[in-house]
This record gives sequence, structure tokens and C-alpha cells, in this order.
Amino acid sequence: MAITDWPKHERPREKLLQRGAAALSDAELLAIFLRTGVPGKTAVDLARDLLGRFGSLRALLSADLKQFCEGQGLGEAKYAQLQATVEMARRHLFETLQRGTSLSSAEDTRDFLRTRLRDLPSEVFACLFLDSRHRVIAFEELFFGTINGASVHPREVVRKAISHNAAAVIFAHNHPSGIAEPSEADRSITRTLVDALSLVDVRVLDHLVVGDGEPVSFAERGLI
Repeated sequence: MAITDWPKHERPREKLLQRGAAALSDAELLAIFLRTGVPGKTAVDLARDLLGRFGSLRALLSADLKQFCEGQGLGEAKYAQLQATVEMARRHLFETLQRGTSLSSAEDTRDFLRTRLRDLPSEVFACLFLDSRHRVIAFEELFFGTINGASVHPREVVRKAISHNAAAVIFAHNHPSGIAEPSEADRSITRTLVDALSLVDVRVLDHLVVGDGEPVSFAERGLI
């Protein structure tokens, strides 16, 4: 049966308009993105098959072009559309951080950093540069490593902070293993960075480790 033959309250698009996007399942959201099914399958059927094949919506969103195009009903055009959608979500979160007079929401910060770093295949060390009122100046991915780690150079971090005229920073890096527990190396480089930046009057507000669950905050752990 075609989706157009379903009762209106069960059709994904109408359901979204009536109840909001949060009311939809992963398959229903994906079906709206797909727009059409394939012979013998509605868009919802196809979405369920794809989620079963990839294992989760997150895995589908993180797939590279080759993996994505192996899915039934998918191709380069759909891949481009999906990546554009994901990037718009990232930029929306960054604009949320920039809005207002200061970084007032720790949750917005976590959401942004999780979205930017969680699904990267290797470790990336990044930084939010803030002014004296904790307003966001810039976000930069500074160092890139293997799946086991990234080499962080304090001199380069200090240079970047000075070039942005930053008064404070928030560091973040991902653990591709998915386990966000800080390592001893993470603790050591954080102490080194705090000391180096204090020499130029730049305060380290936090260092977040991003994994599969909630990011771990050094500040909340009393490690800064």
C-alpha cells in the first residue's frame, strides 16, 4: 500500500506537521528525506531496510560515499543532500553558541562539540576561542592524529589564542573508540596547556572528551 493510501495521521510528513519532528521514529524521519520508495516498497519500508543494513541512523549519517551508495535507493545525489543537511545542523548549533552575550548554555556547547567530533574516524583536538565575556570568537580543529591519538603542540595553541585575541578557551577532542574517559596523556597535556596559556593571560575553561555517550568535562571532574 502506498503511503498516500495510509490514514493521514500515520503519514510521516503529515505527522511531522501536526505533532513536530520529535514525534517521528528514525525510519519516518529518513522516509521524509528519501521522499520516494522503490518498486514494491514504500519510503518507510526502504528506510527501515536501510536502518537495518547500517545498524542505526547515526551509522547511516556517518557512512562515506561508497558505503552510502551501496544502499538500495541511494546514490550520489542523496549523499550530497544528506551531507548538506548534516552540515546545516552543525552550523545551526554553532550559530546558537554565537548568539547572545556569552556562552550561557553548557548543553549547547556539548551538543556542538559532540556533533563536530563524535563520528570522526581518528582523533582530532579542537578549540573554541572566547572573548573576555565568553562569547565565541572562533572554532578550530587544530591537531589531527591516528585512531590512537593526536599530537598537541602547546606553542601552536598559544599562537592561535593570541592571533584570535582570545581571553579564554574550551578544548575538546574525540576518542574514536567511543570511550570518553580521559587518559593520563589527556590529563598531562591539559595541565601543560593550562600552564602555557596562563603566561599570556588566557584562561582554560574546560576540556571535553567526546565519545559515544555524554562528553566528559574536565571542569566538572575538578581536573582544571
